[in-house]
Amino acid sequence: MVGRLKPQPFTYCRISTDDLNGQILSYLGEGEVTNDALNTFGGYGVVSIPEFQKLLNFICENGFEHHVAINPSRIAPALNEAFTKYLGWTTYYHK
Repeated sequence: MVGRLKPQPFTYCRISTDDLNGQILSYLGEGEVTNDALNTFGGYGVVSIPEFQKLLNFICENGFEHHVAINPSRIAPALNEAFTKYLGWTTYYHK
């Protein structure tokens, strides 16, 4: 996969397992791919996520991996409802 991400809104999500406690954990939220210049290779883009430092603190303090799946839409509220209400997963919804 090679190329720059198109500037647009997106939803990001990470789902992980806590094997020691038999749980599925996740974090999710929304942001935007920007049109900022970036000199690199592969599949890439610059993103803007509100209160990004707060999100990074959560990721580090809770042992999550930082790679996420993204979808070019704003669907975080629906994912959060599905994960918490219907699947019973522990989910951090970064607003």
